[in-house]
Amino acid sequence: MEKFGKSQPVKRVEDVRFLTGAGRYVDDIAPADALHGFVLRSPVAHGEIATLDVGPAREADGVHLVVTAEDLEAAGVTLVMGATVLTNRDGSKAAAPMRPLVAKRRVRFVGEPIAMIFAETLAQAKDAAELIELEIDDLDVHVTPTPGGPVIHPEAPENVAFDWGIGDEAATQAAFEAAAHVVEVEIDDNRIICNSMEPRGCFAEIEGDRLHFCVNGQGVWGQKRQLVAMLGLDEANVRVTNPDVGGGFGMKAMTYPEYFVTAHATRVLGRPCRWMSERTEAMLSDNAGRDLVTKVGLAFDTDHRIIGYRVDSVCNLGAYNSQFAQPIQTELFSKVLTGCYDIPAAWLGVKGIYTNTTQVDAYRGAGRPEAIFALERAMDYAARTLDVDAWELRRKNFIRAAQMPYTSPTDVTYDVGDFAKVLARVELEADRDGFAARKAASKAQGKLRGQGLCYYIESILGDPSEGAKVVFNGDGTADIYVGTQSNGQGHETVYAQFLSDQTGIPAEKITVIQGDSDLIKQGGGTGGSRSVTVQNNATLATVDVIIAAFTPFLAEEMDVAPDQISFDHETFRIEGSNVTPTVLEVAEMARAAGRADLLTHEARATLEARSFPNGAHVAEIEIDPDTGVVEIVKYTVTDDFGNLINPMLAEGQVHGGVVQGIGQAITERVVYDEDGQLLTASFMDYGMPRADDCPMIAFYSEPVPSTNNPMGMKGCGEAGTIGALAAVANAVLDAVWDEGVHKIDMPFTPQRVWAHLQERALAAE
Repeated sequence: MEKFGKSQPVKRVEDVRFLTGAGRYVDDIAPADALHGFVLRSPVAHGEIATLDVGPAREADGVHLVVTAEDLEAAGVTLVMGATVLTNRDGSKAAAPMRPLVAKRRVRFVGEPIAMIFAETLAQAKDAAELIELEIDDLDVHVTPTPGGPVIHPEAPENVAFDWGIGDEAATQAAFEAAAHVVEVEIDDNRIICNSMEPRGCFAEIEGDRLHFCVNGQGVWGQKRQLVAMLGLDEANVRVTNPDVGGGFGMKAMTYPEYFVTAHATRVLGRPCRWMSERTEAMLSDNAGRDLVTKVGLAFDTDHRIIGYRVDSVCNLGAYNSQFAQPIQTELFSKVLTGCYDIPAAWLGVKGIYTNTTQVDAYRGAGRPEAIFALERAMDYAARTLDVDAWELRRKNFIRAAQMPYTSPTDVTYDVGDFAKVLARVELEADRDGFAARKAASKAQGKLRGQGLCYYIESILGDPSEGAKVVFNGDGTADIYVGTQSNGQGHETVYAQFLSDQTGIPAEKITVIQGDSDLIKQGGGTGGSRSVTVQNNATLATVDVIIAAFTPFLAEEMDVAPDQISFDHETFRIEGSNVTPTVLEVAEMARAAGRADLLTHEARATLEARSFPNGAHVAEIEIDPDTGVVEIVKYTVTDDFGNLINPMLAEGQVHGGVVQGIGQAITERVVYDEDGQLLTASFMDYGMPRADDCPMIAFYSEPVPSTNNPMGMKGCGEAGTIGALAAVANAVLDAVWDEGVHKIDMPFTPQRVWAHLQERALAAE
């Protein structure tokens, strides 16, 4: 990796390892003698366990252990999984029903763990599961996320987990009463399955007197804390590691039942145990994303300025509270409730509903895509209803750059932003002026063409504190230990590049070390677009420590006063001398002098405030009205990510995020039948986006550096998905609006689009 200057588009160094099959994933590195785990899962969505006889399974060939809820309790394992719980509007606590590691007396969704078998081979574990006698007395099933229906938890009357709100409800109501125009629309945000390339998995082994637990997660410290608490272990006797991870997207940030049971089995048997999810198993048991219905109201004055914004949402939690589920569509949604618009009064009210389905939790963006999708769909709908230009309606209501820092109605302070500048750039790059001609050309070919705009803003989330440690090695290289965890984002490249930029150490001489609770004291893991900004803030603090330590040492070696030495991010400069030692050279001098204390440096740093990435996505689509097929033919993004360390990595993150948004918009949808059976439990039935569903994506940077961190950076990991949903949806609505179709929800599958067009055509006859 050559160093031409800061913010260069450097290729990812880790890709060589991944693309040549040298990655180290959980299933690759599990001990060869590890027992294989298999989970017996509930075949029904709701019922009382009448019979559970695991005796024959325990006697089966190759079986070493069968674990039930009764076994876990007898061993002193905490059976109840924890979750964050909200405070309701009335001040009471939201529902917190018990979620057992494995089912105890009752099952509440298809796929809920009932028992876990560990055997010499996976085939033997599966065969043993067939021997378990399981009888379940069916109970009525509730799969629709609306209050009422069969009771799932006594702690949640009407199946309502929480009733939460934020904003000024009275002021918002007054704005609607005084409004010259009120526009209201109901918007469905469909449930999706994450489907990371690598399914969830883990293994556990005994290392001396300690437990080593390896999991493909998004950080080791949360996993370690919960493992210690649930199994009643001594923290010093537990090591947790993350190897290479093939995709996380929020879904792998949480703990899951299989992890605790696998660790327990290793402790009981004194032998390594492993578990790896299969694809259908993942679809049944991984936390899902989205799944909410939102009623949105916009109040305008006579000049079409927004004076009030009201959102009433009902979100599906699934059968239990997952780890972060309750805050996703509430607190995280509220961070960007009013988007980039200067709205004086706003209110968000949310009800969470339990259903007999898999849990719903964080998925790329976690609440912010849902908030922006609702707002930007409503803005487009309002423009059509009011007969005004959708772009100009946005411009008129933008928070102006001169208003920054700006505090939103939900008490979130944006530090900087020039939304009008970014919108002007995307308008140029997307060739908006040429759209009319392209639309006419499509019409001449019998196609319907639409263009959709989404202007998004997001708030980076997660722990604002992070640490970094730099160790200088005897071979002239350096290691940097980080508290975040790559799931494929390119951290090994970007962290080395940033440290190189700040110190002059060649990036190829820097190794990034992550994901080991023995090597790194603490860390916040990865999620909420926090990683690069927060981690590099810690790296800056560590560089300051290095320079502060090296300066007096070098002064002593050179027999000069410390104030005669300066550092220019590449070499030390000594007044009156042409000697310019590098950081690595000073480290070698310290090693030669026996100063081992100068070879390891670490620091922690905390961001004073969040940054707010924002940008505009413009999608153009064509619809074949004879088939209903939606084709995305042009896609343009202009983002304000502040200062970029590596534009290539930022663009890659945008591409990946956009494709995930396209998947939800065009092809993906989870479907349960009335009995709670998952009908989309394989890739034969669940529509993952393919290469031919995705266009070339044009990416442009229009940075406004953040003032909330010294690098002027803003996160970029989730931005692509946040902007893509509404951009594609608005493009589809633009294409079909003149055909009389004014309401259509994701996903825009051929059957759904064709049916809406046919219905309007028949109505017009």
